[in-house]
Amino acid sequence: MGPLFYFSDLFGVAVFAITGALMAGRKSMDLFGVLVIAIITALGGGTLRDVILGNHPVSWIRDDTYILIASLAAVGTVLWVRLTRPINETGLLLADAFGLAVFTVYGTEVALQHHLQPGTAVIMGVITAVAGGVMRDIICNEIPLIFQKEIYAIACIAGSLAFIGLRELILPAWLVTLLAMSVVLLIRLAAIHWRLSLPRFHLLDRD
Repeated sequence: MGPLFYFSDLFGVAVFAITGALMAGRKSMDLFGVLVIAIITALGGGTLRDVILGNHPVSWIRDDTYILIASLAAVGTVLWVRLTRPINETGLLLADAFGLAVFTVYGTEVALQHHLQPGTAVIMGVITAVAGGVMRDIICNEIPLIFQKEIYAIACIAGSLAFIGLRELILPAWLVTLLAMSVVLLIRLAAIHWRLSLPRFHLLDRD
């Protein structure tokens, strides 16, 4: 893959590491805990994707820049919060939305590079985007964001499908990437702003 996807992936790692560090801060973890949660959040989805695809060694073992970027982003977040002011939940959601957009497109591209069918590529894009956050939330004893609150995985699916469709057009690779990321980001931000969500299932006791 070209440098555009590589640097986009590093950007996504940094953003998701920030969300992990912020979640760890909400749970009052020490610095080691912050680093662990940040790295799991940033690299968990890509690791799971590579394991499923048999893409060995996984990205952060092939290139330790990933670990470095995640660690620097986590430490930088701690310093930023301590020197300025705490980031509220809105900041966490916005950072998460940016990471979601980047990882969705990157994960889809990785799957397509393995010559997988579009449906499978969409699933790989979603896994890349959400699995790290699910791991983060479970470790932090939270209901994973994907299973509650606003539309989440639907934004990933839409962005992944947009990316696959746009690749068939005669457009520059960078434009296809940015447009597909924008789809994810706009849907996610709209869901946050207007509190859009899927219907919930409530199981009622029949006594």
